[in-house]
Amino acid sequence: MTHSVFIDGEAGTTGLQIRDRLLGRDDIRLVQLDPARRKEPEARAECFAQADVAILCLPDAASREAVALTQGMDVRLIDASTAYRTDPDWAFGFPELAPEMRELIAAARHVSNPGCYSTGAIAMIAPLVAAGLIDETEALSINAVSGYTGGGKALIAEYDAGTAPAHFVYGLDQRHKHIPEIMTHGGLLLQPVFAPSVGSFAQGMAVQLPLHLDDDRSVAALHQALADHYADARFVQVVPADQIGARIDPTALNGTNLLRISVHGSDDAGCATVVAVLDNLGKGASGAAVQNLNIMLDLPEDAGL
Repeated sequence: MTHSVFIDGEAGTTGLQIRDRLLGRDDIRLVQLDPARRKEPEARAECFAQADVAILCLPDAASREAVALTQGMDVRLIDASTAYRTDPDWAFGFPELAPEMRELIAAARHVSNPGCYSTGAIAMIAPLVAAGLIDETEALSINAVSGYTGGGKALIAEYDAGTAPAHFVYGLDQRHKHIPEIMTHGGLLLQPVFAPSVGSFAQGMAVQLPLHLDDDRSVAALHQALADHYADARFVQVVPADQIGARIDPTALNGTNLLRISVHGSDDAGCATVVAVLDNLGKGASGAAVQNLNIMLDLPEDAGL
């Protein structure tokens, strides 16, 4: 059986990578919009009406407009924007988050794709909160570095032109758009301090969670809780620190839908850092969207990935 899929915003960075993952599949037929008509609501409505699932790769306001445009249609939606990530009426598209998530995604009419930074942060925090190793009111900090493709066309143009710095930190007003979903789906009641940054590489990401240790929260306990949570996960790996080495490369998983977690530190020093590495355009965006699409259509979860 062939399923029809429309990517609204196909020309953007995320949309192009989703398209590339779907091209050539004999179980997917892409519904494509004439580029000359991409801003015409009537043309977009025609594409939505032809699709079993539409993937929205749009800014928040445009995603909301697209959702309104599909009212009364049978099309199901995956939204890659921030607009619906904390909306309880939308399934959160992180299948590995909890045992019931795949069933919720499979049955959902509307699925919200997680953000890239938040995918890494939630992947570390949620299992540790569930295991009682992080308190929901604990004061946490999250540090991260991403490839510049996460900043969209304007930032990509800066790096292509050679005018962007080699590395910069931003979002220090603590209003980053990923913070609400990190709190909601990580199970936190106290806002973490979040310090994201961008490096002079196109794709890749490393998200770091520093933690103080005590008699109950050891390096081994952190690793075991994460390993237990993801024991059956196809795309999330928990790897011992000694297999990672002293240097963590944020580009190590580029081109994949994998997310790799490791716990580094010393019980004697009383400090550890949990690190998640992923491709910000893979498991952090386009790969995750295709994974959710496969689940929604009851196709092999790793198809195209």
